[in-house]
Amino acid sequence: MVCSLAVSVFADGTRTWEQSTFDDLSRGTATGVAIRSVGGLELAPAFKLLYATPSTYIWAVVADEQGNVYAATGAPARVYRITPEGKATIIFEPQELQVQTLEVGPGGVIYAATAPDGKVYKLEHKPADKVASSEKRTAEKTSENEHSNDTAKPALDSSWSSSVYFAPGTKYVWDLALDNSGNLFVATGDHGEIYKVSANGDHSLFFKSDETHIRVLALDTAGNLIAGTDGSGLIYRISPSGEAFVLYSAPKKEITALALDRAGNIYAAGVGEKKGGAAGATPASNSTLITVPASSPLSPAPQAPGLSMAPSPSATPVAQFPFPAGENTAGSDVYRIASDGSPSTLWSSHDDLVYALAFDSQGRLLAGTGNRGHVFAITGPDEFSDLLKAPASQITSFAKAPYGGLYAASSNLGKVFVLGPGPESEGTYESDVFDAKIFSRWGRVDFRGAGNVELLARSGNVDNPDRNWSPWKKIDLNGNRETGLPSARYAQWKAVLHAANTGPAVESVTLYYLPKNVAPVIEDVSVQVGVRYQPIKTTPLALGTDLSGSAGAHFESPVPSSHDRDAIGVKWNAHDENDDQLVYSLYYRGDGESRWLLLKDNITDKAYSFDASLLPDGGYEVKVVASDAPSHSPGEALTAEKVSRRFEVDTTPPQIQDLTASVEGKEIHVRFRAEDGFSTIKRAEFSLDAGDWTYVEPVGQLSDAKAENYDFKISLENPAQKAPEHVVVVRVYDKYDNMNAAKTVIHSR
Repeated sequence: MVCSLAVSVFADGTRTWEQSTFDDLSRGTATGVAIRSVGGLELAPAFKLLYATPSTYIWAVVADEQGNVYAATGAPARVYRITPEGKATIIFEPQELQVQTLEVGPGGVIYAATAPDGKVYKLEHKPADKVASSEKRTAEKTSENEHSNDTAKPALDSSWSSSVYFAPGTKYVWDLALDNSGNLFVATGDHGEIYKVSANGDHSLFFKSDETHIRVLALDTAGNLIAGTDGSGLIYRISPSGEAFVLYSAPKKEITALALDRAGNIYAAGVGEKKGGAAGATPASNSTLITVPASSPLSPAPQAPGLSMAPSPSATPVAQFPFPAGENTAGSDVYRIASDGSPSTLWSSHDDLVYALAFDSQGRLLAGTGNRGHVFAITGPDEFSDLLKAPASQITSFAKAPYGGLYAASSNLGKVFVLGPGPESEGTYESDVFDAKIFSRWGRVDFRGAGNVELLARSGNVDNPDRNWSPWKKIDLNGNRETGLPSARYAQWKAVLHAANTGPAVESVTLYYLPKNVAPVIEDVSVQVGVRYQPIKTTPLALGTDLSGSAGAHFESPVPSSHDRDAIGVKWNAHDENDDQLVYSLYYRGDGESRWLLLKDNITDKAYSFDASLLPDGGYEVKVVASDAPSHSPGEALTAEKVSRRFEVDTTPPQIQDLTASVEGKEIHVRFRAEDGFSTIKRAEFSLDAGDWTYVEPVGQLSDAKAENYDFKISLENPAQKAPEHVVVVRVYDKYDNMNAAKTVIHSR
């Protein structure tokens, strides 16, 4: 579960959990509720399933004047005709792998484009005599197959015929557009061409782009063709005579949808990051490939021209074709090109890919997206509402529905929905699960909103609400707004919005809670002799600073330190589950002592240094006591303490006693005793006549006691050493590198 960080301290330990922003609310679960980008909730447009097709993908939908909706699908490739009541029939089943796009022509004619081996088919009603004959054959075929396992397949409507209307000889036909004169414009892939097919069936190359794919088409009120490409993300305006002008080169590489409003503004969706090299070098490089076994009845008997073939893991050949922008992870943009030609970015998302654009009955721009299946209403620059999440991965197409609604098509799975025009009669929103981190008492709720809204809350002690939380409890918004929730670590709220004359809305919900105070925790205490810690400089808190200390909200800089052999540094790690402010006290005691002596109190850093000379040589322990008193009333504070490991202080150098030296022939005989009051003798060295220091072993060789005797001879074989007198210097170190030195002068005979 994700926990919102919108937490703050109110007073005397009371805290609040507030949710009002889009980021806060988008963590919850909305059903029939829209989330506004400026924050708050409102009822979403009605969203009802009209028909679930047996096909996996719906690439496009169009509607006729009677409100029937036609769906172009893949896996399997069909065109479905669905009535406003949700009754479906199949009017076309091509040999190609998918029906990519549709257009409605005069007299109820449907133009259907397929891929790969792109063709445009003309679907139309048969004459009455042929319909009767076809219906008889269909009835006989249905009787023969009445025990078929394909029970979900709608009936094939025999009153429709199909014929190839235009075959451009390309792999892909991406989109179609029909002007008022009955001219059909065909956007193709492979060579970036747009063809024009007149009402009498004559065809010609209308426009040739240097892009690989012309992805989408639209017509403006002046009869200009607006075209978006894949490769460089270009948006063209092409006059009726075929003269083209690039209106905009989008930051994204592929234009996936277009929509034009009555004021002449053009809206375009772009996906995919542009890369170096030739534009459009790889067809539909952002695309998810749909894989169909070659042995499937969906595959054409011979391989269609341009259809790439590749072996599957089982060595069975497969056919592949692209789902536009299906796996792009760079998000998408929606651009607005004003009537004067100036472009701007209207909306951006890192997570959602826009497949379709349309206007609803209120004039709002709707964006159908994947791969989370969301529909957004875009009302201005960075102003939008997350209207709904469909039970499918992608919203791929919109078409006008009766009474001001919209048909919305989805893929994964292929379904057709009716969107709007009115709001849902009821919607619910469940917040994310809030983790107070500590067992807490739950108090009142502050609610800002309007209309008929019910507010409920529940609590529990595991992060999954389905695991025996308290039941939902309705909060009286007209009373004292007490939640009455059982004390627990986790909490959640739910809003139920009911349609009424005044539209219901939730602006913010704030829940007060009081964590049970728990004692601080000190993880460890370390003492280092010869280290000095520098105090950490702090700055006054700015107005509005969050004092809650929410988990993860603090960053502690390393405590600066320096080497100082005359200092002792103490450092500790501590935290407080309530995120209370802590102060520390430092105590010490020596070996054999029972009473702790205060060294320093009211420490706010987690380190402290003091002069080693304050402590006589010996063994010690340090105790750190942490208190949360700054965050609590007198008498309510809790403390914790931890004792360091024993450490030793030795600042006194060893003593050198009984140093003697005498010349014996060609040698100097040196004797002395080294003794330390606390630690063992570590090593001894000598220097003759200011020469190099030479290590010397004690009598018995092993240096492991507080007192050691030294007895050694220095050779005088070197002629330079034949002087009337010699100076012998000895120095001794104890375990803690305290050093003492002594010298003696020898007069030669």
